[in-house]
Amino acid sequence: MPEPTEAPSAEPSPEQLATQLAAVIGRLLRRLRTTSSESLLTPTQRSVLARLDREGPDTTAALARAEYVRPQSMRLTLGALESQGLVGRAPDPADGRKSVMSITDAGLAALTAVRAAKHNWLAEAVAAELDADEQLTVARAAELLDRLVRT
Repeated sequence: MPEPTEAPSAEPSPEQLATQLAAVIGRLLRRLRTTSSESLLTPTQRSVLARLDREGPDTTAALARAEYVRPQSMRLTLGALESQGLVGRAPDPADGRKSVMSITDAGLAALTAVRAAKHNWLAEAVAAELDADEQLTVARAAELLDRLVRT
C-alpha cells in the first residue's frame, strides 16, 4: 500500500481546492473510461446508450442536441449502434416521417457490462488502496461532493 500523503500544512483556498478537485476528478473519469475500454463501444456510443436508458427513446436530432454533436455525427453513431443490435428504430408516434431510437435488450446488456467493469475496478481499487479510516473519509467526501453538484 502506498505511503499516506501528508495533510496540507495550510488550509487551501477555495480556488486551490477547486483546481485540485477538477484535476483529480478528471483523472478518475479518464481511468473509469479506460477501465471499460475492452467493450467495443466508443465513449460517444456509451454516452448515447446511457442517455437512451436514462431518458427513453428519442429522435436523432434531439440526441444530437443533447450530446452536443452535429446530426450527421449522431446518425453515424446511431448507425453503428443499430448495426450491432444495441439500438432499435421505430416510427415517431407524433410524426411518422421521423424515427425514434431506443435501447434494445442487447444495448442494455452492453451498457450494464460497461457500468459493472467501472464499478468493479473502483471497488477493487478502494479495497486495495484505502484502509478503513480512509474509506470512511472518502465516503464523507463523496457526500460533500454530492451536495456540491446538487446546488
